[in-house]
Amino acid sequence: MMKQTILFDLDDTLIHCNKYFDAVLDQFADLIATWFNSYQVGTAEIKDKQYEFDLVGVQKLGFAVGHFPQSFVETYEHYSALTGREPSAEEREQLIKLGRSVYEFPTLEPYPDMTETLGSLREQGHELFLYTGGDLDVQASKVKRMGLDAYFGDRLFISPHKTTDVLESILSRHSFNRDKTWMIGNSIRTDVIPALETGINAIHIPAIMEWQYNVVNIEVQPKKAFLQLQKLLDVPPAISRYSLA
Repeated sequence: MMKQTILFDLDDTLIHCNKYFDAVLDQFADLIATWFNSYQVGTAEIKDKQYEFDLVGVQKLGFAVGHFPQSFVETYEHYSALTGREPSAEEREQLIKLGRSVYEFPTLEPYPDMTETLGSLREQGHELFLYTGGDLDVQASKVKRMGLDAYFGDRLFISPHKTTDVLESILSRHSFNRDKTWMIGNSIRTDVIPALETGINAIHIPAIMEWQYNVVNIEVQPKKAFLQLQKLLDVPPAISRYSLA
C-alpha cells in the first residue's frame, strides 16, 4: 500500500461545531425578537439578516473570532435603525458576550467513529495532517481537548482563511506529492473546491448539520480522485483502494 498524505478538516468533519453555533444563534434570534416584539420581527427573518452580516465578516476576516459576535451587534443595530427603537451600550455588550460564548462551550463532541477512522489510517501507514480554519488559540485548544494531537502531533495548519491560495502555499511549502495527497472535509467551499483547484485528491463528507456558507456548486473538473462519502468510517477503505491502485 502506498503511503498517502491526508489533510483533515476539523470542524464538522472530525468534531461537532455547527450545532454550537446554531444553539447560540437560536438564543440570539429569540433575544432580538423579544426586544423588538412590538415591531413583529420574526426569528427566521432575524437569522437571515444575521447571516448577511456574518457572510460579509467571513469574506473580510475569514474565520476570526470577532466576526460572529460582531454580526449580532450589526443585526441589532439594523433593527434599531429600521424600527426607531433606541439601542443601548448594555444590550450591545450582552450580544457580544453571547456571540463569544460559542467559543467557550465546556464540552466538545467528536463525530461518530472519529478515533477509529484516524487510528485505522495511521495503522495503514499514512501521514495525517490537520488543516483547519479559525483562530489559532481556539483551534489549538480544540485539538488538545479532543486528544487529536495523538494523531496529528505538530502537523497542524491553522489559518483564518481556507482558500485555494492558502492550500496551494501549504502544498508548495511542504513539497507534497499531489498524486498522493488528500483533502477530507465537509465544506464544499473551503475543503473540496480548493483541493480540486490545486490538483489533489478530495473526499467530501457532508456535515450532520451544515452551515449555509459551505453549500455551493462544484464547477471545477477534478484532476485526481474526488469521492463523496457518507461517514468517516468510509474513509480508510476508500483510501486503501486508491493507494493500492
